[in-house]
Amino acid sequence: MKIFHAIARRAVLGSALALALAGPAFAKDDSFTIAVIPDTQNYMDYTHQSAEGFPFDANAMFFEQMQYVANNVESAGGDIAFVTALGDIWQHQTLEMDPGHAARGFRRVPNPIMDSHFAPTPKVKTVEMPAAKKGYDLIAGKVPFSVVPGNHDYDAMWTDSNHPPAPVFRDMSSLGMLHPGGLTNFKSVFSDKSDYFRGKSWYVGAHDDGADSAQIFTAGGYRFLHIGLQFDAPDASLEWAASVIARYPGLPTIISTHNYLDTQGRRLSNPAIDSHAVDSRDNNPEMVWDKLVSRHDQIFMVLCGHQHAQSMRTDANRSGHKVYQILSDYQARGQTAKDAGRKLQQGEGIGDGWMRLMRFDMAPETPVVHVSTYSTHYRKASRDTAGYIGWYKAQEQPQLSDEAYLAGDDFRIDLTDFRARFDKSARVK
Repeated sequence: MKIFHAIARRAVLGSALALALAGPAFAKDDSFTIAVIPDTQNYMDYTHQSAEGFPFDANAMFFEQMQYVANNVESAGGDIAFVTALGDIWQHQTLEMDPGHAARGFRRVPNPIMDSHFAPTPKVKTVEMPAAKKGYDLIAGKVPFSVVPGNHDYDAMWTDSNHPPAPVFRDMSSLGMLHPGGLTNFKSVFSDKSDYFRGKSWYVGAHDDGADSAQIFTAGGYRFLHIGLQFDAPDASLEWAASVIARYPGLPTIISTHNYLDTQGRRLSNPAIDSHAVDSRDNNPEMVWDKLVSRHDQIFMVLCGHQHAQSMRTDANRSGHKVYQILSDYQARGQTAKDAGRKLQQGEGIGDGWMRLMRFDMAPETPVVHVSTYSTHYRKASRDTAGYIGWYKAQEQPQLSDEAYLAGDDFRIDLTDFRARFDKSARVK
């Protein structure tokens, strides 16, 4: 196992800005880009809009982000071949507790801190969900894409009676244990029956009405399988994913899910939100690795969000092949709000337009993935943004050197065993 917090090698194509601006001149048959959309909840948050007294409409940054993607997909002359959103699409919930968990005997208890920030509100349906749909409308029909539910996208996020909050807040463990439940809201926008996915040839499977989904895309001379899994996916989701892999043998497979790595590269949940600790039906990140990822040699990459920063690790699966696991989450970044004169609460952020661009170069004998972090608001990559370290490092990863912190957002992955694993089964003739 390797935990990547060291200085990464720079992309052979030059600056990360050139990578981020992947356009028609960059598009080649042997290269392509996957656009990764981390947690967008703070853009959509109804309290972060001018109608609620916020200095600007934060959702405008999300629309700008999605327009950038739309402008750079392959069908528009760019090189973005696939888009994956990592969950927490919106912020709030509509129910105090979902009927499914209530029927099974779970009980919620009041949580003064969390209830004050995430009380159920009808504005989820009137402000937040419509904004999310408006953004995804910009890429609909232009590129294959996946959206997975994060914990905030569930109908309810309640504090479990067996893990109540402490009388006095000392750290995150004082918040007790939150648990999400119910996906009616998510499915009303992103189900397999939505116009986004119904009848699309690249949308090849769904489970739980689209809470888990599968897509196939062809890029860089290979066919790829992508599987999106719901938050702390239960056994039924993992069994379904295994059946999809069996149905498409030999295709290089990428998994996207919300909760998987922490900011130190460990497969650990946020201590305040660990579904398995509350409900044995759900699987924590290490269980997802053990039950699914490590067992299926086709899976070579896992993408996730949820925890505020970035990290990466590489492990050998049970066949001895490498699995690259990458965390990307920029929701706590709030320089745009500070520039507008807004004082943010601890842990509050906007996102500042940051997203991940993963450019696969399949031409070399050893294929390479060039990973950059790009802001559609600042129109710059992380390494080219003055003030970047001062804006974000102290709140995200203060233990790192400046260079190591920058390297976590701008690095390359050498796919050393990719051709041996997939050339015979997935190469497009």
